Amino acid sequence: MQLDLNLLTALDALLEEGSVTGAAARLHVTAPAMSRSLGRIRKATGDQILVRTGRGMVPTSRALAMRAQVHALVQQAHQLLSAQQELDLAALDRVFTVRWHDALTAACGTGLITAVHRQAPGVRLRLSAEPGTDDAVLRRGEVDLESSAGAPALPDIRHRLVGSDRLVVAVRPGHPLTDGPLTIERYAAAEHLTVSRRGSLRDPVDDALTTRGLERRVAAAGPTAAFALQLARDTDLVVTLPDAVTRAARDQLGLVTLPLPLQLPEVPLYLLWHQRYDDDRAHAWLRDLAAETVQALFA
Repeated sequence: MQLDLNLLTALDALLEEGSVTGAAARLHVTAPAMSRSLGRIRKATGDQILVRTGRGMVPTSRALAMRAQVHALVQQAHQLLSAQQELDLAALDRVFTVRWHDALTAACGTGLITAVHRQAPGVRLRLSAEPGTDDAVLRRGEVDLESSAGAPALPDIRHRLVGSDRLVVAVRPGHPLTDGPLTIERYAAAEHLTVSRRGSLRDPVDDALTTRGLERRVAAAGPTAAFALQLARDTDLVVTLPDAVTRAARDQLGLVTLPLPLQLPEVPLYLLWHQRYDDDRAHAWLRDLAAETVQALFA
């Protein structure tokens, strides 16, 4: 059966007004047009809906039973199709999935969760591991907000630059590199550890050394910054990481931070999301809050 959903609005008006004339005036249509709508409603429902009694009309028992549900459906439809209302954070009930680099999650996860819970206690955050850049999860709606060191190439993936970080060198206390100035030659001669989800033993630092006629030995690759920092604490391996997002973890492990003896561009940090959320006020609130939390690292 094909139903005209406009009949719901007409039915709601008829049940509220209790007359064809009153319902017509309420919806700004003619009385004959509303009378025809009532006829179609009667045919669709198999019920008279309104029956005449004296000079007026009264609803049938079925009409009385459906009155509240019909009104609720009409109100929901208006809310669904009308312009977005003001965001009520206290009443917001939603789950957001945030996929960030592990170091960023460690540095900002607690702050983000605390801020979200304080402003919108009904919102739940799902902090997801970052297996690698995959714009498809943003397109499929599996991830609401992602971090990246590079701006996306796809036009439907939006991005926002929230900061940039310089690279520093982390070693254990008493490491040979802590004895005297760290020159580029001493840095290259040490044994290194890279951070790579894919297990790559080479990163932009190696390219920069190559242009200076130097080569470092990378003994291992670790999947996360947390693992790399722990290994640097327990061995003589040297790890080169972004400063701000790993500062708290380095301090907690008691590592020594040394300046990188190379002039390299700072590492940008972007937040990414799909364009479907551009006009989503709840999502805009989340990404603004996330940006504020992350930018506090670089203050």
